[in-house]
Amino acid sequence: MVLLHDLEVTLRNFVLTFAITCAFGAAPAMADTTSAGHTFTPPEGFALRQDGAITRVTAPEGDATVTLVDIASAKVADDAITQAWALAEPGFKRKLELATARASRNGWADVKVYDYETSPNEKLAIQAIARRSTTSGGWVVILLNASQATLEKRGAPIGKFLTTLRPKGYERESFAGRAAKPLTPERIDRLKAFVAEGMQQLDVPGVGLSFIDGGKVVWQGGLGVRMLGRPEPVDADTLFMAASNTKSMTTALLARAVDAGKLRWDQPAADAYPAFKLADPETTRQVQIRHLVCACTGMPRQDLEWLFASAKAPASSTFAQLAPMKPTSQFGEVFQYSNLMVGAGGYIAAAALKPGIEVGAAYDRAMHEQFFAPLGMTRTTFDFAKAQRGNHASPHGDGFDGKTRVADMGLNYTIIPARPAGAVWTSSRDLSRWVLMELNKGKTPEGKVLISEPNWAARYAPQVMAGEDTHYGMGLFVSRQYGIPIASHGGDMLGYHSNMIWLPEHNMGLTILTNADAGVQLRGPLLRKFLEIVFDGNPEADESIRLAAANRKAASEKQRELLTLPIPAAALNKLAPRYRNAQLGGITVTRKGGKAYLRTVHWGSELALRKNEDGTQSYITIDPGLEGIEFVRDDTAGRPTLILRDAQHEYRFVKG
Repeated sequence: MVLLHDLEVTLRNFVLTFAITCAFGAAPAMADTTSAGHTFTPPEGFALRQDGAITRVTAPEGDATVTLVDIASAKVADDAITQAWALAEPGFKRKLELATARASRNGWADVKVYDYETSPNEKLAIQAIARRSTTSGGWVVILLNASQATLEKRGAPIGKFLTTLRPKGYERESFAGRAAKPLTPERIDRLKAFVAEGMQQLDVPGVGLSFIDGGKVVWQGGLGVRMLGRPEPVDADTLFMAASNTKSMTTALLARAVDAGKLRWDQPAADAYPAFKLADPETTRQVQIRHLVCACTGMPRQDLEWLFASAKAPASSTFAQLAPMKPTSQFGEVFQYSNLMVGAGGYIAAAALKPGIEVGAAYDRAMHEQFFAPLGMTRTTFDFAKAQRGNHASPHGDGFDGKTRVADMGLNYTIIPARPAGAVWTSSRDLSRWVLMELNKGKTPEGKVLISEPNWAARYAPQVMAGEDTHYGMGLFVSRQYGIPIASHGGDMLGYHSNMIWLPEHNMGLTILTNADAGVQLRGPLLRKFLEIVFDGNPEADESIRLAAANRKAASEKQRELLTLPIPAAALNKLAPRYRNAQLGGITVTRKGGKAYLRTVHWGSELALRKNEDGTQSYITIDPGLEGIEFVRDDTAGRPTLILRDAQHEYRFVKG
């Protein structure tokens, strides 16, 4: 679900963390090894303290700490985690919510993740991760303690820190200097078989897929069906929502406007388009055209504003929604993804290229004329009605019973007013043409220049760190984690998860489009399998898929255990029929046959009840694709009130 994050991270109360870190006194000199000799790169801006087997890094805010604990001897991961808490946090008492395994990789084996229960009003995530070194046999346990706000804001440096943690003596895998093996029919069949097996394990109905080698599409087509319960197969022309893959297309339109002399990358956005403004005047002044699509301005992920809005709102509503938003980090400090900023960027490019017409229509027309038509992307569109009239895949999500179910499209319509950020519909055939353009440095496969090479390259230039040897450019991720450049972008909306990936130095690439929320679990393993086949990489992908399927099942079972359905009468009777929030608008709650249903402008779901550890109660959405949106009932308020949060913001819905 687009509202939720898979946080493989943890969390502890700041008071405990602060007391423990202060006990060390002055911080010693920075180090890059644990007591057992495991290497790591400390996250920039974090305070580092070491005391024997314990290494701690703490975020500048003080409310997010990652603790590494070396454990010399433990029989299994469970023992290692127990020992780590006893050493690092004596007296630690949290109820375990879920324990799941992860695939062996980067010199670590027997990986196990503990997620602990927290109450929503704590705004915390708490987790422990045990890893056994394949070089020494010893264990390292990661205790992650963070406020949800800081965890989201500083996810990139924390992620980099955990990725760079490597066992003593481990030699990092690299494909630098290796010749890529060609994608022969046999190798293509292996990739297709891997995807088909993953679809079966994860219960994904349909996938659009393509592979590129030597600057040519060597296979494109589909696996599975467009919709559960119907026989129509996915093929190379089946349309899927490609969601945030749209961002890379939008940055190409900006490059086109720069080529035409209509914009400059270093031009202030407010000068180019006076309607652009943010709540913070200084940030508004700093934002240049390139910053609209760099995820580097300090503007947070603040999606609820558009997810609760009307799909019929004009494109100009994107600027209205941005106007009251404030940064939560310094300009250029950390990677923070903002859909509305990219939406504004696309419309500013469209207004520059096609002045005098409504910016939404200008964007649609400019993308078609400048890119889709010359690339032969004949089916790619932003027209939802047109896309769904023909050969298209329907969205699917996880039902309350843990099985894949057809999902309602309602929430997906809400991206339409901000469509440069994620509303494109495309097929594996069409998306392959886009990747071929990227591999051809801004030219069509036939050689027609769509973007000048300097402005094509500008989109790849580092704007902000997004992980180890990984940066975000303008709507593009570029990674050298394996010693070779890999460019990519993914996309996620309800029931649709996709990725496009290319290897510029090897003239290879692939695309994947899926029609189920479980499809997000296919993307990383598919890239890994591709690298294993092409470069003889260490075998990791098969185990990743197997464990992803097992963890999905375990998470579903735990969710059913924690929720009460139907909602007891006492809790049901405390729900008001209507609530309103000044920023997000209204919601309605209806009761029928002992069940409760929540409804916004475009989407809704049945509700279940969760009793939290602190005695509060939450109403949780459970419909396919919408599962897990939490409204906390505030019994201390004078009027019936529900609280909805994303990681960095809180919205109070009051009876009205």
